[in-house]
Amino acid sequence: MELTPIQKEILTALINLYRTRKQAIKGEDIAEIIKRNPGTVRNQMQSLKALGLVEGVPGPKGGYKATGATYRALSLSELDKETTVPIRRNDELIENATASEISFTTVRHPDLCNATVHVIGDIRKFDVGDGIVIGPTPVNKLMIRGSVIGRDDTENSILFVIQEMISLPKKPVKNYIKENPITIPAASTIQEASRILVKNNIHGAPVKDKDGIVGVVTLTDIGKTLAEGKTSLKIKDIMSKDIISVDGEMPLYEVVKVFNKEKVGRLMVKINGELTGIISKTDILGKLAVY
Repeated sequence: MELTPIQKEILTALINLYRTRKQAIKGEDIAEIIKRNPGTVRNQMQSLKALGLVEGVPGPKGGYKATGATYRALSLSELDKETTVPIRRNDELIENATASEISFTTVRHPDLCNATVHVIGDIRKFDVGDGIVIGPTPVNKLMIRGSVIGRDDTENSILFVIQEMISLPKKPVKNYIKENPITIPAASTIQEASRILVKNNIHGAPVKDKDGIVGVVTLTDIGKTLAEGKTSLKIKDIMSKDIISVDGEMPLYEVVKVFNKEKVGRLMVKINGELTGIISKTDILGKLAVY
């Protein structure tokens, strides 16, 4: 079905407003969104009703609703169960918006990779030069970061240069952990612990006693203790007893969120309720690297 630019704008605004309000939308509200005269919108609605793309709802709370044909006319998929794909502008989440489709417009260029994202929601805040982040997508956990170079209000699409794109692994973290990690005895001296860390080229390690893992110590902890002149302390005296752990079945992309939330460099991993492994930010970066 061939629609005029204004008809596409009206239908797009109708869908976006309905997703937010979950009720019939008045023509005046659509006119305000697309910066058109309300009379123009009402006239266009008559044509759209004749095409079966909108239906009128009578009464004080009446207005217009989109039909199933509206989605097909705008090349949108109407889903019974929809997962929101977040969109951010300059690191600010755009409320009630979701990426519907992402198309790559250049892939053979040696220096540039451009793409277009078709959005369900309001894109009018986006301007050329704005940063845009899309994702994660539900299936492949794809995250795309770029810079806006254009906007098509008629198609409700944003054209952008891709600056970074990754697909976060979905496999459980237990597939990536270091089993039987290097540990430091709780009764070790600072010098003994330092030698273990340096020898194994690691920044920190779990602390273990006869009861199992009881804490974590890092070179930062050791350096701070030495700076304070407390050279006679044991590792059990300076270790962090707050062990932050994740379940081995947690997907790796969720573990990334835990790292960011807790602001730590390594996490212990539990399997069947027992601390059996460790994973660091460096380990995750290695898994995300693509050659």
